[in-house]
Amino acid sequence: MHRYIQFADTVSAWFGKAFAWCVVLMTFAVSYEVVVRYWFRAPTVWAFDLTYIMYGTLFMMAGAYTLSRNGHVRGDFIYRLWHPKTQAKVELVLYFLFFFPGILALVFSGWRYASRSWRYLEVSTMSPANVPVYQFKSIIIAAGILLVIQGIAQVFRCIITIRTGEWPRQKEDVEELETILQKERAEALRHGSEAVDVIDPREPRS
Repeated sequence: MHRYIQFADTVSAWFGKAFAWCVVLMTFAVSYEVVVRYWFRAPTVWAFDLTYIMYGTLFMMAGAYTLSRNGHVRGDFIYRLWHPKTQAKVELVLYFLFFFPGILALVFSGWRYASRSWRYLEVSTMSPANVPVYQFKSIIIAAGILLVIQGIAQVFRCIITIRTGEWPRQKEDVEELETILQKERAEALRHGSEAVDVIDPREPRS
């Protein structure tokens, strides 16, 4: 199970980081559009299409990567108070009740939409440039498959936690500044307490 978790995390991270470059393309498109629209009075007909296509692609293909890093939003005001074994048991049930049925429905529906779109080489009806979108419909299938692969790894994480009472250690990754500052403060407080003990462990504390 540990080897599969490592494999799934690596695959999800590779795809997530590869498609993160969509942000660069999206930024370029928006910046170029702003310049030519307001400085040269010559707006493009493709910038808007490129931005929403790149954002949608990034959003879909980074889903498995975000799941592997436990980065999806959750209402954990109760969940975080539970013991890890309880958390794992609840998550395990929810994966089979909601996650896998939903993701499999996404894959099968995506296959239907993508195959139909490829048959007549669909273009965007909302685009003045008639941007082709049939290739991007395939992203639905790819994202769903990645989520299934990562979902199995998450199930294995739950099983390991139920057995050991601790969540398997996840790979270090980019964290929000707020989280980093909280960890640094906790570390500083811990070292400060140790320093007090070294100076005079018998000294009563207020």
